[in-house]
Amino acid sequence: MMQIRAGWQLPFLVSASLLLYIPAFADDTKISVEKTDRKDEKPAALPPALPDSSTEGSVTVNGQVVAYQAVAGTLTVGSNDVQDATLGLDGKLLPDAGVELPPKIDDQPATARMFYTAYFKKNASAEQRPVTFLYNGGPGSSTMWLHMGSFGPRRVVTSDTKHDPAAPYRLVNNEYSLLDVSDLVFIDAPATGFSRIFGKDKERAFWGTDPDAHAFERFIRRFLTKYNRWNSPKYIFGESYGTPRSAVLAAALHNVDLNGIILLSAILSFDNSVDGPRLNPGVDQAYALALPTYAASAFYHHKLPTQPPALEPFLKEVEQYALGEYEAALLQGSDLPEASKQAVAGKLHEYTGLPVAYLLKSDLRVNGGAFSKNLELDAETTIGRLDTRYAGPDLDPLSEEAEYDPQSNAISSAYTTAINQYLRKELKYGDNDTYKPNAYADNFSWDLRHQAPGGPPAAFQEGGTNVIPDLAYAMKSNPEMKVLLAGGYYDLATPFFEGIFEMRHLAIPRKLQANISYRYYQAGHMIYVNEGILKQFHADVAAFIAGTQGSK
Repeated sequence: MMQIRAGWQLPFLVSASLLLYIPAFADDTKISVEKTDRKDEKPAALPPALPDSSTEGSVTVNGQVVAYQAVAGTLTVGSNDVQDATLGLDGKLLPDAGVELPPKIDDQPATARMFYTAYFKKNASAEQRPVTFLYNGGPGSSTMWLHMGSFGPRRVVTSDTKHDPAAPYRLVNNEYSLLDVSDLVFIDAPATGFSRIFGKDKERAFWGTDPDAHAFERFIRRFLTKYNRWNSPKYIFGESYGTPRSAVLAAALHNVDLNGIILLSAILSFDNSVDGPRLNPGVDQAYALALPTYAASAFYHHKLPTQPPALEPFLKEVEQYALGEYEAALLQGSDLPEASKQAVAGKLHEYTGLPVAYLLKSDLRVNGGAFSKNLELDAETTIGRLDTRYAGPDLDPLSEEAEYDPQSNAISSAYTTAINQYLRKELKYGDNDTYKPNAYADNFSWDLRHQAPGGPPAAFQEGGTNVIPDLAYAMKSNPEMKVLLAGGYYDLATPFFEGIFEMRHLAIPRKLQANISYRYYQAGHMIYVNEGILKQFHADVAAFIAGTQGSK
């Protein structure tokens, strides 16, 4: 069984050659019970949850003051349906469950207490008011990025493309908050943020493609019940690994029709990742799908032999070449004639700025880390992975690939500081608890195996995880649902052309392609770090929500 382990870059991790998830709890269909002769010994309960915190605030968006109630708290979900039926929202056994919990927490069925921050517009009708569930990815990342950077009522200010000086950082009114059009629920994945996991085999029960998505599915159902939002227009918004989560989640939300899905910086098939295609020989399309991002990055850093006058027309040219001559050349493998190889290397030099000799030595195949390392090798500079506009000093001038991500280093401190200050000071939650930006210090490993919907129980995929069938299933099951795909041209973690390619390969009727809209910006993976682009992104998402609420 191959897994993602801690130590990879944040906030999106992929591996090129992976098996997919087999339910870890397929045989655990009963809650185990331990008997004891000691009548005075009581079953252990979960540690007490922090009480929910309810506060009030306001945010000004487009000159409109939106008054809201904020709730910071947790909802408890189990690792399977039996667990859900017997545990209350406080994580304790329901009185009529008919079973006893064992005396040790580690012997209990696995349970997740998932932290969320919900924002409700005051004096709004629940049936007319949309609700959007937002989460980041990793896998293993909290949702502090979207919460503090995109659509929450407060955002942290960072300099676009630069590493800011250390604290103090600025938290400001977010005039691009989405609260003008939707209530918002920011969710931390199990074992991240203030979310915690308990019980037997707790990591296996929540750290994997399928159990993770099903935990979010149960969370959403419980949230809709707790806050009486079943009849509200509903949206899910995932960034990075949150996009494959969204595909699996949408397929798993039976009888909960979503109005829309927003996918930011998407990847649905990990065979398309340019992070590690060398470990997946014979699957060459990742190189072709990343080429437009290489070209955009070389354009930005003025590394092209001839600088085009404008970015987007140039990218259209590169896209056509990538899926045409370039892909055809890669498919020939060792049969590619030497003259053709020289010609392709020359064209790649025109589009990437990399030396022809290097391109030939790499057999026309340059992965993401190698590109980040070599684009500005002469300046001993590494460019970003999440956003190639960022650059920083090489850690090792002799390394083959980038050893770190300058973009992640540039903003992570600000976001970590912001979420800790904001939750404790303004939302009055978590004073005596640790907020975990990610789960990577907890012996983290991620099982990427996956069972697609509609197949027999043993129909597990072979090769890289691919949840394109899940999104297709969700769209065919709910043909009124709309999808918004968004991203940045300078994102090397989830290249923009790869996302477009995957949407065009959904196994759906051609007419359902009209349900997909595309928005791409001159930004990186986290498009919202650029204030001007955040403003446009807000307008695009607000229009998407306004246009997908159905009949009134």
